[in-house]
Amino acid sequence: MAEDAQEVPQIALEAVIGFNGHVFSGLKVHPDKEHIIYPLGCTVIIKSLRSGKQTFLHGHTNNVSCISVSRSGRYIASGQVTFMGFKADIIIWDYEKKEIYARLVLHKARVEDLSFSPNDKYLVSLGGQDDASIVVWNIGSKEAICGSPASAQSAGHCLTIEYTNLNDEIFVSAGNGTLRVWELDLANRKIRPTECQTGQLKRIVKCLEIPNDDNYFYCGTSSGDILKVNLKTRLLNSCGPVKQKFSKGVNTLKVLKTGDLLVGSGDGVLSLCSGGNFKTIKSVQLEGGVTSVTLRGDGQQFYVGTEAAQIYSLGYIDFKPELIATNHNSAVKDVAFPFGTSELFATCSQNDIRVWHTESSKELLRIMVPNITCNALGFMKDGRSIFSAWNDGKIRVFTPESGKLKLIIHNAHSMGVTAIAATNDCRRIVSGGGEGQVRVWEIFHDSYRLIEIMKEHKATVNCIKIKSNDKECVTASSDGACIIWDLVRFVRNQMVLSNTLFSVVCYHPEEFQIITSGTDRKIGYWEVYDGSAIRELEGSLSGAINGMHISEDGKYFVTGGDDKLLKLWHYSDGEVTHVGVGHSGSITNVRICPNSRCIVSTSADGAILRWRYPQTLNCE
Repeated sequence: MAEDAQEVPQIALEAVIGFNGHVFSGLKVHPDKEHIIYPLGCTVIIKSLRSGKQTFLHGHTNNVSCISVSRSGRYIASGQVTFMGFKADIIIWDYEKKEIYARLVLHKARVEDLSFSPNDKYLVSLGGQDDASIVVWNIGSKEAICGSPASAQSAGHCLTIEYTNLNDEIFVSAGNGTLRVWELDLANRKIRPTECQTGQLKRIVKCLEIPNDDNYFYCGTSSGDILKVNLKTRLLNSCGPVKQKFSKGVNTLKVLKTGDLLVGSGDGVLSLCSGGNFKTIKSVQLEGGVTSVTLRGDGQQFYVGTEAAQIYSLGYIDFKPELIATNHNSAVKDVAFPFGTSELFATCSQNDIRVWHTESSKELLRIMVPNITCNALGFMKDGRSIFSAWNDGKIRVFTPESGKLKLIIHNAHSMGVTAIAATNDCRRIVSGGGEGQVRVWEIFHDSYRLIEIMKEHKATVNCIKIKSNDKECVTASSDGACIIWDLVRFVRNQMVLSNTLFSVVCYHPEEFQIITSGTDRKIGYWEVYDGSAIRELEGSLSGAINGMHISEDGKYFVTGGDDKLLKLWHYSDGEVTHVGVGHSGSITNVRICPNSRCIVSTSADGAILRWRYPQTLNCE
C-alpha cells in the first residue's frame, strides 16, 4: 500500500484528538519546557504547549508501549508491541529533525520500558514477559552492547527500568518480586546485577524514581505502598505509608526538588506526600487511574495523564487540576455533523457521546451512559436533538446544548440498535438492529409510536440512509444485501445482492445512484431505479472498508477502513485523487463537513483525526 500512497498527493492532517492513557509514564514534558510528548496508537505526538500545534512521528508498525526522553532533549525513544514470535522495534527519534535516528530490533513481542543514560551515551531497554531480557544500546554506534535476562529464574517478570542520574554505567530494574541494581562493564561487554535485599517484604514494583543525588531510590508497588532503597548499600531503608495505603496501587512516582513525592495511584488520586514518612500532604481526585506524572522544569508545574485519556495540568502551589485535553479511551463508533454547519461535530463510543468544537478540538459536551456502547448517532435537521443507537436495544434522544435526555425508546431492537437515521422533517426515525429488522418510529415532543417493522434482512443492519424527500431509504446489512425501501407503503422497492458483508451505503446527492462498500474491499455503484450494478472499484488492497461519505456536490467521496488510509475518490472517474496517512488503528467512520472545509475520521484506537479538505477540489 505504501507505493500506492506515494504516487497520489497527500491530504494535510490538521489535528488529532487522542491520547493512549494506558501506557505507563507515556506522557512526557520535553526538557525545552515548551512541548509535551505522548503516544497514540502507533504514533508519537509532540504537541506545543503554547500554540497547541502537533507534530507526528510515524514509524511504528503497531501500538507504542513505552516512551523515554533523553536528559538533554536531543532524542526520544519509543518501543512498541507486536505479535507473538515477531520482533518488536525500538525507534530513537532525532527531536530537532523529527525523524528516525535509529531503529533497534532485538526484543520479541513487546518492549516494556526504556531509559536513557544521563549523558545520552546509552539506552537501556526491557523486553516484555515473553522476552524478559535487558539490553544496553550504544546510541552513537546504534548497536547493542550487551544483554542479560531481566530477572532470576525464581523471581517474577520485570516491569520497569530506570537509569541513575550521575553515572552512565548504573541502572535499576524492578518488577514482580525482583529488584536489582545493574552495573555496565563496558570492557567485557557485560551487565552485572546486584539483588536488593528487602527481607520479608514481597512486592510487585510498578514504577521507579531516582532523585538527583543518587543516594536512594523509590519504588511504587501494586500493594499501594512505596519502598525507599539505599542505592549504595542496596538495602531497604523504609516502607510506607504504614496505615493509609494508596488505593489500587502506585502507578507512577515523581520526586520534587523539595524531597517530596508526587504519587499517582490506580484509583485516580494524585497525592503530594513527604519523602520521609510518605504521609499525604495534599491530594486531588482525577478521572481515571493516574498513569503518568511529568514535571515541567523544576516541578512548579506538572502534567498528569490518566487511563480515561485525560491530560491535566497542575501547579505545585494551588494543586488545582486544569483539564487541558480530553479524548475517547476506546474505539470511536460514529461521527456526525449538524445540518449546514461545520463548527462542531459529535462522536460516540463506549459509555458516552461527545460534542467537539471543530477548530480548537475542545470538548463542549459529554453525555454519559455508563457501561453501554453507542453504535451510531446523528443530529436532527432542525438541530434541536441528537438521536443515538445503543447496544442495550434502546434509542436515546438528547438535547445538543445541555445533553439532557429528551426521549428514550425501550426495546427498540432485540439484539442492540446498530444503525439509525432521521427524516428531514424531524418527525420520524428509522432504526436497524442486530437481528436484521428495520423499524420506523414516529417521534412526538415527549413520546413516540412504532409505525412499521420491515423484516427482510437476515443479519445486522449496519447503515441507513434516507432520501431527501423522506419517501425512500436504503439499508446495508451483513447478510450481503442492500435494500431500498418505500417509506410510504413500507415495502421493498429494490434489492442489491453481493457476496460481502455490507458496512456502509451512500446516496449520490442527485439520488439516482447509491454506492456501497464492505468487507470485500470493493466499492459498488448501483442504479436506484432497478438495482442494477453500474460498476465496481477496488477500494483497498487490504482490509474492509468501514466508512464512506459523499461530498455535497457529488463530485468526490471519501473512504476509510482497516488499511488505516483515508482515500478521496473522484466519483465519476473512480480514481483516488488524495490519500491521508496518519491513522494507527482501523478507520471506523469518515465524514466530509457540510461546507467541504475538512474531513473528520474516527478510528478503533479512540483517535479522531481532522484533515484539510483539498481546496483545489472546491474550485472545480
